[in-house]
Amino acid sequence: MPADLNDYFKKKNGGNGSSGGNNGGGGDRRPPNMNIEPPEFFKNLGKKAGFLYVLIAIIVLFVVAKPFVVINSGEVGIKATAGKFEPISMPPGFHIFIPFIQQVFVVDTKVRIMNYTSTEDINTFNQRGSGIKLNNAISILDARGLPVSLDLTVQYQLQADSAPQTIATWGMSWEDKIINPVVRDVARSVVGQYAAEVLPQKRNEIAIKIEDGIRANIDSQPGNPVKLLTVQMREIILPKKIKDQIEKVQVAKQEAERTKYEVERANQEALKAAAIAQGKANAREIQAKGQAKAIKIEADANAYSNIEIAKSITPTLLQLKQIEVQGKFNEALSTNKDAKIFLTPGGAVPNIWVDTKNTQKTTSITK
Repeated sequence: MPADLNDYFKKKNGGNGSSGGNNGGGGDRRPPNMNIEPPEFFKNLGKKAGFLYVLIAIIVLFVVAKPFVVINSGEVGIKATAGKFEPISMPPGFHIFIPFIQQVFVVDTKVRIMNYTSTEDINTFNQRGSGIKLNNAISILDARGLPVSLDLTVQYQLQADSAPQTIATWGMSWEDKIINPVVRDVARSVVGQYAAEVLPQKRNEIAIKIEDGIRANIDSQPGNPVKLLTVQMREIILPKKIKDQIEKVQVAKQEAERTKYEVERANQEALKAAAIAQGKANAREIQAKGQAKAIKIEADANAYSNIEIAKSITPTLLQLKQIEVQGKFNEALSTNKDAKIFLTPGGAVPNIWVDTKNTQKTTSITK
């Protein structure tokens, strides 16, 4: 315990004793003499005061200087000793450094996005710290000097192994020094080779050339500071005049395509009708041929039959037939007394008869 505090308690105890004597002799009503001892903590406080001062100083220093850092996943730490960056980055975890001599910079190694857009509120969005950086759309002059704009999205990632050298070379604003100028330069170089009106038709070709150009440029940077992931072309913004002209051309093309379709359809209909007519004609021709063939076969059959019949007629058969006819003729005469008889020369049946009961008819016949 400090000396002044001990003296205080001693004086307090002595004073109380003398006061007690005075109280006994003189009838003083003050309280009796009390021997008060200080707590043990205060007795040893003098011995421990130095340790306590050191402990308090360390705590204050720890709180004020904060000689530690916690690095999260997707980040790396870059330690600088006396202003010089160490070549090896600090992985995620808890790390201690020497205050006032050393300093740790924590940088993001997660995938980052840089958008070139003409629609977003850039100043408001960039303040969110979401790993997405917005820039104005890329202004480009086409092959004829007409202004066009390009909306792009670039995904990239800071290489963790080379992060100390990247920050030492480019600083904390390395994105605006490595990514942004390369993207703008390559986009202007590629798009500037085309006329504005053909840009929509050449969209895929232009997108591939831009990505290849950006990738080749960034990969060629010394120390391999950035890994380029993707480059996506979202929109080509054309002047109003060019847009109107393209729309007119598109309308004309659509009309031409529609007319072509109608002509093709008419041709198909005509070919279909011709095919149907040809089919019917072929069917009629086949039918006629069939009928002619049938008639010829029938005629051939009749001719053959006649030939065969002619072959079978003999004089005896003819005489027999004549007798049969004569018999029928005689029967007819017996029934029709007024019949006129005409004789025809030759043939198997030379006699025919006509019923002439009508007197007028008979007269005209006999004449």
